[in-house]
Amino acid sequence: MSDSQMKRAVFLDRDGVVNEVVFRNGEVASPRSLEEFTWTEGIQKAINQLKSASFLVFIITNQPDIARKKMDPLFLDQVSKLIHQELPIDEIVVCPHDNQDNCPCRKPKPGMILTLAQKWNIDLSQSFLIGDSWKDMSAGKAANCKTILIQRDYNLETEADFKVKNMASATDLIFFANRLIEW
Repeated sequence: MSDSQMKRAVFLDRDGVVNEVVFRNGEVASPRSLEEFTWTEGIQKAINQLKSASFLVFIITNQPDIARKKMDPLFLDQVSKLIHQELPIDEIVVCPHDNQDNCPCRKPKPGMILTLAQKWNIDLSQSFLIGDSWKDMSAGKAANCKTILIQRDYNLETEADFKVKNMASATDLIFFANRLIEW
């Protein structure tokens, strides 16, 4: 397939990008109940804008609390269904493994991105990864995506191609970058 037929995509981390993180014992964590699940500000509008601009939009998320037996897999399914009901996401990919599993899909490895790119015919050099952690940025870099860090108090030292305050700014940046590429 020619490069002109390849698609552009935006890969989103889930916790900290699509929904707010929770803090347990001072550590960043995933929500473990629907009561803890809260959308990030502007996420619906941002994803709708990306879809209107013909981007594929994916969520790629590490969920090691499944392997650690701290999260019910049924809750993970509930959240994925809720996301699909509320947001025009093309696909959600979850890595349920923990660090010691050495899984190729667990970020910072790029396995989830590479699998989606092959399945959906994505040009990764024209695609973006938006996340809130060094693991997200490392996975995006390893897959040859442009990386955008949503800055939070807990990630100020994390390196990325671009750093923004929220999803609205990330979307604006993607549209600006694409205008430069097309120009």
